[in-house]
Amino acid sequence: SGNWVWWAFLLTGMLTVFVYSKLWRRSGVLTDLEFYEIRYGGKSAAFLRGFRAIYLGVFFNVMIMATVCLAAIKIGGVMLGLSEIETLAIASIVTVLYSLLGGLRGVLITDFFQFILAMVGTVWAANLLLDLPEIGGLESLLANQKVASLTSFLPDFSDTEALIPLLIIPLAVQWWSVWYPGAEPGGGGYIAQRMLAAKDEQNAMGATLLFNIAHYALRPWPWIIIALCSVIVFPTLDSIQAAFPHIDESIINDDLAYPAMLTFLPAGLLGLVIASLVAAFMSTISTHLNWGSSYVVNDFYQRFVKPDASEKELVLVGRVSTLLLMVFAAVFALALSNALQAFNILMQIGAGTGLIFILRWFWWRINAWTEISGMVISFIVAVILEVIAPELVPGNYKLVVGVAITTVGWLAVTFLTQPESESTLKAFAEKVNPTVGWKNYRPETVAVSGNLPLQILAMFLGVTAVYTALFATGSVIYGNAAMGIGLATVSLLSVVALASMWKRL
Repeated sequence: SGNWVWWAFLLTGMLTVFVYSKLWRRSGVLTDLEFYEIRYGGKSAAFLRGFRAIYLGVFFNVMIMATVCLAAIKIGGVMLGLSEIETLAIASIVTVLYSLLGGLRGVLITDFFQFILAMVGTVWAANLLLDLPEIGGLESLLANQKVASLTSFLPDFSDTEALIPLLIIPLAVQWWSVWYPGAEPGGGGYIAQRMLAAKDEQNAMGATLLFNIAHYALRPWPWIIIALCSVIVFPTLDSIQAAFPHIDESIINDDLAYPAMLTFLPAGLLGLVIASLVAAFMSTISTHLNWGSSYVVNDFYQRFVKPDASEKELVLVGRVSTLLLMVFAAVFALALSNALQAFNILMQIGAGTGLIFILRWFWWRINAWTEISGMVISFIVAVILEVIAPELVPGNYKLVVGVAITTVGWLAVTFLTQPESESTLKAFAEKVNPTVGWKNYRPETVAVSGNLPLQILAMFLGVTAVYTALFATGSVIYGNAAMGIGLATVSLLSVVALASMWKRL
């Protein structure tokens, strides 16, 4: 049930699929930061584009990549006996070369095959680990008292201490209010980059839907099974430390249990699993390197430093920025002890800004200062709650407090500042043609495109289809075939309903 912290982002993803993917594709921009200078005008829009190019493309991006590098450090140390420096050096050099040679098209093609390789490796590994003598098969695993309390899809509704942070906050607040890379409300980042690269609006919508299905319905269960096995084999952090005494004590945390379990695999499969993990690492890092360097080159260097730069110079800047991003991420990874640190910090910094990214497409009153104030306020609140006074607010409620303060702040700034110029608003409405909210600015010759109520319905059908598919798989694994069939039926009906309305979206 602890997975709801990230499962809740499925709502964000499906909102992007059915409401925003076509709008992004219609905008015609190269990166999502270009959007700022068609939605807003003047120096504030230019500042916003340039600042976010560095803020997101470098600062945020490095933090995310550092968590992935930390995972590589732990896997390299446990499975290959490599030191932190050795792991980072090998992984960084290979991935940077791979990213520089491939570009976005290469990243997209290899991502597809690397995902398949990673899934094959984890499914095979989960099946073999269930046969370990300590586990004794799937039935024995699920019957174990240590595991039984961890298998529920939902937290205990009578335990509010668990229910509020694990389910209520993610589903009621987090998904729409928090900016998090890869799960941005309204789309953005590398998700927007891929939608913008799609052939047309229908392909943008279909590709984003496929990503959400693969990410939330297909990926979780092999990892969950291996994690449950680790509860029996490595019940405490001390047991992991005892099994791998060469690992630095500072990085011994719960997330080390996964690679620790993989060391029990036979040599041939171990090689395949290591290859799948390398593929997952390279896929993730190359995506972020490509995303970050595109921000640095297109939205900062070419826009503000040297607008007349030659193609050759831009390629060079892109390669240098790719290399530097990798170096910064590797160095920062050495300062982390677990990925949850960075995840919580990123969530807190993004708290309260999500609604801006949802509404800016439909509410003409939002201006550049809305976004600037949202960034500033959320960052200040995050520093106070996470660094200056971490005990000021109970941990479970920090996100809610951050969302409340930031939202009130940017709403106040919105109404205290002037809206964008009429010419800017009219140009945006004509180019992007949002479904609602622009009646006074849309040219009379431009017909309204899309049906927002139908798109919202499609979003909830998509969410239902994926969640029920996810839990149908879990029910079958847990031995509840009847529940599995029932959930699978609901999932199939949701898919049929979606297919019937696809062309009208």
